[in-house]
Amino acid sequence: MANTYTQLYVQFVFSVKGFENVIKEKFRDELEKVMCGIITNHNCKTYAIYCNPDHTHILVGMHPTLAPSKLMEQVKSGSSKWLNEKKYIPGKFLWQDGFGAFTYSKSQIDVVVKYILNQPEHHKKQSFKDEYLSLLQNFEIDYDERYLFEWYD
Repeated sequence: MANTYTQLYVQFVFSVKGFENVIKEKFRDELEKVMCGIITNHNCKTYAIYCNPDHTHILVGMHPTLAPSKLMEQVKSGSSKWLNEKKYIPGKFLWQDGFGAFTYSKSQIDVVVKYILNQPEHHKKQSFKDEYLSLLQNFEIDYDERYLFEWYD
């Protein structure tokens, strides 16, 4: 019987709901570890992650039996639950609905990893809104502005 062989690299981008700059440096590393654990538990591999104060980037090697939307559902709900249990954020923490998913070839992985890990420097020059719109345009993704994230800048 034949096996399934894949190379499925996806950068996910999603945003905090209702607040600007709510993910603080004092718990960012712990939050990223929680998210990586969820990803690993779904037979996927995290190549890079960075939780900005208002949004997150994750580069994942996807398992072929798992839909990207299912993985994001688990990552977002699991991390929200964890943040709310820890009470790191006053009030109820939520991620906004939806996400961006951008695919890459193996040859692009190093560049994308560096891009994700360099988020603090990157956002000194470009807002999250401009970054996200640029990703949509560069990947030639048709979008309706009514259904984009709420922007807080």
